[in-house]
Amino acid sequence: MHSFGYRANALLTFSVTILALMCAIASLSDNLNSPSPTAQVQVLNINRFQKKTDGDDEVSMSLNVSANLESLFTWNTKQVFVFVAAEYDTPKNSLNQVSLWDGIIPSKEQAKFSIHTTNKYRFIDEGSNLRGKEFNLTMHWHVMPKTGKMSADKLVMTGYRLPVAYR
Repeated sequence: MHSFGYRANALLTFSVTILALMCAIASLSDNLNSPSPTAQVQVLNINRFQKKTDGDDEVSMSLNVSANLESLFTWNTKQVFVFVAAEYDTPKNSLNQVSLWDGIIPSKEQAKFSIHTTNKYRFIDEGSNLRGKEFNLTMHWHVMPKTGKMSADKLVMTGYRLPVAYR
């Protein structure tokens, strides 16, 4: 006959195993979701484009950021971190990324949005490489689940160019 301790241990081990199996199945079920988010970022105005005293270029711009990220939310989504980055190349680096705006989307109800803002973070390039430079605006998102691994993706929007002269 088994003692109370052995029986409690067997019950606890069985319960934890079932819980782990349920979490694994729940996490795998997220792979069946095929999200199709949409986003659009418009540069409304270049507010300031100047060369700083240390020789670096600095840009301030007004943006209109619109997105529908509702398809990223499932029953397992805790929140989505989203940010817009300017991406461009220079002779020194093949890829430069500067974060312009970010936000946390806590629920599906808030996942469809449109905001008018200036860049939240400074758009600075070391050197004077930005005059007349073509760049992409890329919306990145990181889906943070309640259980399972985090996923990330992006949507690239091309066709933007900075002015040739400082303002």
